[in-house]
Amino acid sequence: MTLARRLILALALLLAPAGHALALDPPKGPVILTMAGALGTTNAEVDGRRVARIDREMLAALPQRAFRTATPWHTGTPEFRGPTLRDVLALVGARGRDMRVIAINDYASTVPVADAEFDVVLATHIDGAPIPVREKGPLFIVYNFDGQPRLRTEQYFSRSVWQVKSIEILP
Repeated sequence: MTLARRLILALALLLAPAGHALALDPPKGPVILTMAGALGTTNAEVDGRRVARIDREMLAALPQRAFRTATPWHTGTPEFRGPTLRDVLALVGARGRDMRVIAINDYASTVPVADAEFDVVLATHIDGAPIPVREKGPLFIVYNFDGQPRLRTEQYFSRSVWQVKSIEILP
């Protein structure tokens, strides 16, 4: 995130009424990601908690990043594309140290927010096509293992959650 974008986000958070999250546009299509926890920007209330409900169009409106990388779960080096995790966190004004990332099958992994600095992608596409659920979609946290070989460890593989359905920002 550029310094200008960080300053704008910080200013927006400072000007927000205390105890109230800024409004995020509501999703127009089916929700594919729900974010909760320490957020500065939300668009819904679920069970008394403010959350950000995000559809495919909202993710597509963010800057997109693509890279090819081998993973332990794919043959060859597919191209993954989607917004960076950093931009997704900025969209909701995330204010925490860790994320609890939960998959459709309830697998969960704790991912440090600091990992967003590795240009991690919340992949929506593989080899140019939307990622179907049976192929680890619709959302898949992907590190650029080939671009940053030091990430090719079990620690980062376990943070590469596929079939992501929700992310809880932990303080």
